[in-house]
Amino acid sequence: MIDTDHILLEKDGDVARVWLNRPHKKNAVTPELLYRLDEIIAEVDADPNLKVLVLRGVNNTFCSGFDLDILLSDYVGSTNAMDVAVLSAKVCDRLYSMNTPSVAVLEGYVTAGGFELMISCDFAIADDDAKIGDFHIRRALFGGAGPIYRLPRMIGIRKTKELMLTGKLLSGVEAADFDLINASAPAAELDKTVEEFIAQLTDKSPFMMKLTKMTIDRGLDADIQSLMVMEHLAVGNALQSEDGREGVTAFLEKREPKWVGR
Repeated sequence: MIDTDHILLEKDGDVARVWLNRPHKKNAVTPELLYRLDEIIAEVDADPNLKVLVLRGVNNTFCSGFDLDILLSDYVGSTNAMDVAVLSAKVCDRLYSMNTPSVAVLEGYVTAGGFELMISCDFAIADDDAKIGDFHIRRALFGGAGPIYRLPRMIGIRKTKELMLTGKLLSGVEAADFDLINASAPAAELDKTVEEFIAQLTDKSPFMMKLTKMTIDRGLDADIQSLMVMEHLAVGNALQSEDGREGVTAFLEKREPKWVGR
């Protein structure tokens, strides 16, 4: 367990468990937390033994957003006001773009900056009673780390406007119906649901996980002909990889594959 005042990293076998750790502020984000999260993302991606990152908040709360006391004292009305958006966007984009798949586990408040962290993860699983939403508009603020470009790609323009213009909060059950998250579960079953979900990720080839995730992430950002070329190159890489050979061989030999990650 690696511990700071703001964030914890636990390496649990092939799973990196990252805990936002400011319970007295509902795990509100600070610059220090973001800088440390940035370091953790790089550390996890560089570790071949880690196959998934699980992002969660201590004390049954995910994250209520950026710490408003710090926002008011250091950024509101200041010439460096945009700095907080630049930092938040940089870290959220690194989270979104990392090679290792990420899963957000949502409990309590998942609002504003916490909402942005959630939509930057590849997957999200929520407590049925979580409170999930962009929320910025309720404070006459604007989210600076992804809602206008990540959210429409997930749920479409109309639902994006519904969340961002009303500031409404969804329960975990409603968020699943909204196609905003992958699944929700009662609090007593949340941990089991998370473990069953990540087990579907950790048994796959890390090489192909990286390649497939990278191509999917680009899938909405280019024309079809360009994406076909990228697809061809991905197929070629897969067929030339050691894991590709092992996957085919293991299937033909009726045994479980042994991945080497290349």
